[in-house]
Amino acid sequence: MTLPVTALTAAICALLMVFLMFKVIGQRLRTETSFGAGTDPKMDLVRGCHFNLVENAPIAILLLALLEMADAHHWTLTGLAALFLVARVIHIYGMYQHFAEKTLRFRQLGVVGSTLSIVAMALWVIYLFVTVNLFN
Repeated sequence: MTLPVTALTAAICALLMVFLMFKVIGQRLRTETSFGAGTDPKMDLVRGCHFNLVENAPIAILLLALLEMADAHHWTLTGLAALFLVARVIHIYGMYQHFAEKTLRFRQLGVVGSTLSIVAMALWVIYLFVTVNLFN
């Protein structure tokens, strides 16, 4: 496999997305809501968890693939992928905690971890572009 970190990250994101998709389907069946969120606040929760992963995972996976194709340091890349994945799980847990009016901290931690990993990968891609392509 030529992009093992990217492939593993994409596979874990796919499984997480399917898990969240089933949460949405279950909530739709319970509330008999065929489209949109209806008036059920938990529908907003499950749809929000699913959509948030769907909007963040593609750019993280793309950045991972670009870095891996550029022979970026394997263990650093693995660490950033792990940070992204753990942050996504913490975000989902945090959404449920926030919904239960317990705490916002896990949700915030998930957002920070996801954002840091994406920003780090984006800056790394820019760094490689500048140093490899502009100065060689």
